[in-house]
Amino acid sequence: MITDRLPHVFYGGDYNPDQWPEEVWEEDARLMQEAGVNLVSLAIFSWARLEPRPGEYDFDWLDRVVDLLDAHGVKVDLATATASPPPWLAKLHPESLPVTREGVRLWPGSRQHYCPSSSEYRKAAASLVRRLAERYRDHPALVMWHVNNEYGCHVPECYCDTSARHFREWLRARYGSLEALNDAWGTAFWAQHYSDWDEVNPPRATPTFPNPTQQLDFRRFSSDALLECFEMEARILREITPGVPVSTNFMGFFKPLDYWKWAEREDVVADDSYPDPSDPEAHVGAAMSYDLMRSLGGGRPWVLMEQTPSKVNWRRRNALKRPGQMRLWSYQAVARGADGVMFFQWRASRAGAEKFHGAMVPHVGTESSRTWEEVRQLGSELGRLDALLGARTPASVAIVFDWESWWGLELDSRPSADVRMLEQAMAYYRPLFEANIAVDFVRPDADLSGYRIALVPNLYMTPDDAGERLGGFVSDGGALVMSFFSGTVDRNDHVRLGGYPAQLRELLGLRVEDFDAYAPEQRNHINVPGRGAFECDLWSDLIGLEGAEPLATYTADFYAGRSAVTRNRFGRGVAYYLGTRPEPGFMDWLLGTVCSEAGVEPALEAPDGVEATIRTNGGREYLFVLNHGREGADVRLPGGWRDLLTGEGREGTLRLDPFGVAVLERA
Repeated sequence: MITDRLPHVFYGGDYNPDQWPEEVWEEDARLMQEAGVNLVSLAIFSWARLEPRPGEYDFDWLDRVVDLLDAHGVKVDLATATASPPPWLAKLHPESLPVTREGVRLWPGSRQHYCPSSSEYRKAAASLVRRLAERYRDHPALVMWHVNNEYGCHVPECYCDTSARHFREWLRARYGSLEALNDAWGTAFWAQHYSDWDEVNPPRATPTFPNPTQQLDFRRFSSDALLECFEMEARILREITPGVPVSTNFMGFFKPLDYWKWAEREDVVADDSYPDPSDPEAHVGAAMSYDLMRSLGGGRPWVLMEQTPSKVNWRRRNALKRPGQMRLWSYQAVARGADGVMFFQWRASRAGAEKFHGAMVPHVGTESSRTWEEVRQLGSELGRLDALLGARTPASVAIVFDWESWWGLELDSRPSADVRMLEQAMAYYRPLFEANIAVDFVRPDADLSGYRIALVPNLYMTPDDAGERLGGFVSDGGALVMSFFSGTVDRNDHVRLGGYPAQLRELLGLRVEDFDAYAPEQRNHINVPGRGAFECDLWSDLIGLEGAEPLATYTADFYAGRSAVTRNRFGRGVAYYLGTRPEPGFMDWLLGTVCSEAGVEPALEAPDGVEATIRTNGGREYLFVLNHGREGADVRLPGGWRDLLTGEGREGTLRLDPFGVAVLERA
């Protein structure tokens, strides 16, 4: 692991020395020491400098940079630089450039201008990676490899002829025969039957809805094609530098790539996170992404690879982080399992598309700079937290999340284009976040035996054993909460017949006879006996009970009085089903009730706006208390604690300033 090579909380950012004259490098190294920086991601976009002409390599400048950093105690997360090919590759091999669904070829002038299936791109990238690995394999500054950068951020899919051939190869491997492909794609519909492999193409622009399973398979293929590029580089690096961890940077809930599959190939999970300071709820979405990152690695610590110290450049309006907000949001990542906090970038660029993006060293320099002072403060504080390295986050609640089901749910020709996976997930996540209850994300085939509660915001597409897996969890005493339009289709996007939700009917004790998709402004209400009415929107299932009991019923429309939310005893556990989208107040009550019944307790009872999480390590317990409010907050602490940032003892009432942070170790 990287902590074997750098046994400290990682702190630093992307470093692009090739954008600056060499006399600036010495100042950079000195300032990094001053700021407590111990790790930089180096040379991410340096391919054109490293290989200015085909087959001609220039590493002398990089040698000097790496040696200089090492002399100042700064380690290197060395990039393979393959995210932005040099212009000569496009000139020699224009077929290596990506093509959009509409047939438009994308040219150099920004970044990620490559087709993942291009053999020429892969050949040139492999040659560069091999030379980098061979040159720096024994350098003491090298602690991790940074492969490519933000895969799929701009070009998640390519529709060129090369990609089409690669897609056919992928389909042959998946299905084995055209007969099997025709069956899986349901090509009897609209006379789409294929009689030759060369007739099969990516889902390019069509007169109306393309074949849904063809679209779904192309999503799978496109994620895999980029993953092949990552694995090609990773194999070279592991062959030459077997003891150096390999990683690439994820982007939270990034739809085009199946991160469950990707994370299995990584030694360290890393994430880029850019919450919007103008959004008062941005920290909730960030927390959800951080819990995902921790979960992708099976609970192992991860690295916040990119954030901004101040502002970004790519929104229509780029709000500045308020004083203390960068520190608060950095600690939020650490609180949710990160062992490192990094930034884009070290020194703000003078030119290029990101010249107005914030940096650790801003354009004004370090004199009278709030950003710089906050960067120095955070670096000093993180240097006191090495005891946290490797600490885990215990959770009793799991949210089932599946990329392929996400893709299938949001294809065209669905009952409602307004049913969105992340909105459904957030409806479940927010009440738990606000209650300070820890959550893991899991894939549908995960072992749930270590959890008390499993939440399924949506599982439109289910594997064949979903009923057995989820039923076994509930039968053994677990609590399940699932929302509408789940269990609807199989992995080929074919409807499971016999009444929705097919293989989950026995578990849930119901049968969905039909569903009603709401107009955007349409509302209904559900009535909970003893608690009154709650508003609902988006969708209504027409539920027939087959053993479940009604927990809430609709109050209006032709299904007034019918069940909207149900509860079913199954074995030693219980399964809840939501046939609509209730207002947040109902979700607060329902999930609070489920947690109480399951004996799931919060990390800390705290005022609104105060986030509390726990990490554990070797029998030691660490409590993070973060105030996201614009006013001070008083938090009652259970027992005695030691503040790791100040060294002081804490017990009784803890006072937190606006954007205040406390990192406590149980005394």
